[in-house]
Amino acid sequence: MFQKFYKITIPFYTIFLLYLMFFGFGRGQYDINIVRLSPLISTFSFVKETILWKTVLINVFGNIIMFTPFGFLGIVFPKLNDFKTLIINFLSAIIIIESLQYFTRLGVFDIDDVILNTIGVAIGFWFYRILVLRASA
Repeated sequence: MFQKFYKITIPFYTIFLLYLMFFGFGRGQYDINIVRLSPLISTFSFVKETILWKTVLINVFGNIIMFTPFGFLGIVFPKLNDFKTLIINFLSAIIIIESLQYFTRLGVFDIDDVILNTIGVAIGFWFYRILVLRASA
């Protein structure tokens, strides 16, 4: 039952996330193209400069949690049941999306987003593997 639900909802969830990444949170087009390639520097600066911990938790953990459902993509695409294949495919997709944010100036190419989103997919994958192993036992 979960598999059927996942197959139906993941395309809509993907569209929703793309909307958030390009247009959500009152986002407008930047005047310049911005790229951040120093790993974790922008995240540490954000944490240091942000007054409300709630904002930090939403931003940092949101970038992880929002991508955990993509760890279950093996349900839809069986070859993505292999961790390495899933991560390589996800990295390719998220780098393209981050590049589109850069080129459209509807966001920032931020290596921290790539890292945090990928951590989310990895967590989702291992959670999915535990569920699959438990279901087959």
